[in-house]
Amino acid sequence: MNSQIALIQNIDALLPQTQCGLCGHRDGCLPYAKSIAEGEAANKCVPGGQPVADALAKLLGRERLTAEASVWPIQSDGRPQRMKAVIREDECIGCTKCINACPVDAILGSGKLMHSILTDLCTGCELCIPPCPVDCIDLVEDVKPVPTDAERMSEQKDLRQRYYAHIQREELRRLHRKGPVVRAEIDTALFAQFSQQTDAVPEIQMVEKADHPAVTHDAKTTIELAKLRTQIKKLEKQLSVREDANKRAQLVQLQQQLQHLQGEA
Repeated sequence: MNSQIALIQNIDALLPQTQCGLCGHRDGCLPYAKSIAEGEAANKCVPGGQPVADALAKLLGRERLTAEASVWPIQSDGRPQRMKAVIREDECIGCTKCINACPVDAILGSGKLMHSILTDLCTGCELCIPPCPVDCIDLVEDVKPVPTDAERMSEQKDLRQRYYAHIQREELRRLHRKGPVVRAEIDTALFAQFSQQTDAVPEIQMVEKADHPAVTHDAKTTIELAKLRTQIKKLEKQLSVREDANKRAQLVQLQQQLQHLQGEA
């Protein structure tokens, strides 16, 4: 492992792994860690607050900077108040947009069914709120005691693992996705590179989409194809009721014409 990768990992270890993007890096903590190692200011982690800004300054031997302000009050540990997202379930329409947005897969549900948030896993990143078309997600204060340093490190390790697993699932879904993308584009290659450097996170495998050039037709050909498909479907329906040699021969001829027009012959 080279020194630059080790430095980025050490920086990432200090970040809270909320994957919120408030630092300006919309695809999570690791890209911000990489940018810090390359010279970006190390005080932009809003949920980490002043303790994270100070820890990063110490690690990097840089000047101490005031942390970016949060809209939430400061807790006894110097960090902003921890928040949790909750869904007003009686208003949920089951659109699944919040599920796709959650970086740690803390939301359960399926299409047209009520969704629920596993609050113990929620990082309070707020990424599920903007996509919700009916504004049925609220943020509430986390009522649990402020975690100890050991508890925080354990939580960050778990959240990091969950995010890497989320990225791998998104990478596999990318080839077949039909719905809207509600999160920023993830630099999967970066996460895949770092997943291969440690056993602490799931390894991410890049998926290459087969290169099939799109077949385009002019308007006349498109109309002709539609007519052929209609005729074929009509003949197939007739032949399913009663076999007829002439119609069978006609069907074969139409299918050959269709293949020829599609460029498959």
